[in-house]
Amino acid sequence: MEIFHGLRVLVVEDSPPIAELTCDLLRELGCIVIGPAGTMAAALDLAQQEEIDAAMIDINIRGSKVFPVAEILAQRDIPFLFTSGYAGGSAPEKWKNHPRLDKPYGDQDVRRELRKLVEP
Repeated sequence: MEIFHGLRVLVVEDSPPIAELTCDLLRELGCIVIGPAGTMAAALDLAQQEEIDAAMIDINIRGSKVFPVAEILAQRDIPFLFTSGYAGGSAPEKWKNHPRLDKPYGDQDVRRELRKLVEP
């Protein structure tokens, strides 16, 4: 899809099968995948250093909440959505209404939510 061609998307996900699925879906859309970051250290580094157009970040990375990464992305004006395998999930008030994609998700879900992030 033209809108996604060359879009640089950061993936923060600590589950290897889900990370692989997500990266494959994004590549099929024509995106350039940044990551996947499976640890907070890697996620923080990529969020600070890489050229990123959008991001999909799992709320819980190996027992740590990903909100410091969300703060960096927000400061850089990079649109992102949270992903979570926990119904409802727990987020600080600041992030409660932020775009979110519940697991399991498929290609149509990723396409729809990513489009919402990047379309003007």
